[in-house]
Amino acid sequence: MALFNFQRPKWIPRWLNIPLLIFVGFVVVLLFFGDNNYMRISKYRSQINELKSEIKNNEDSAAMYEAKINELNTDKESLERLVREKYGMKRINEEVFTTDIP
Repeated sequence: MALFNFQRPKWIPRWLNIPLLIFVGFVVVLLFFGDNNYMRISKYRSQINELKSEIKNNEDSAAMYEAKINELNTDKESLERLVREKYGMKRINEEVFTTDIP
């Protein structure tokens, strides 16, 4: 019985006992020092938010490229304009003069 005859000092409140301290210590260890600690979880959340915004930007650019492809497949004039301006192609018996003036 000598093991359980612990006398608490007067400055420790009565409601503060050993099991409560062990429980609080266990929670602190899990929150800050465990494998899934709070800092790691918050870092993962910020990475998830960044990746979601990147996915949204990529979906927007993919939709833009899809619209551009659709336009080039349906409108022959825009296709011809693109080929002439970007790739410098010309029709047979046609002379094309290019300049570097903006």
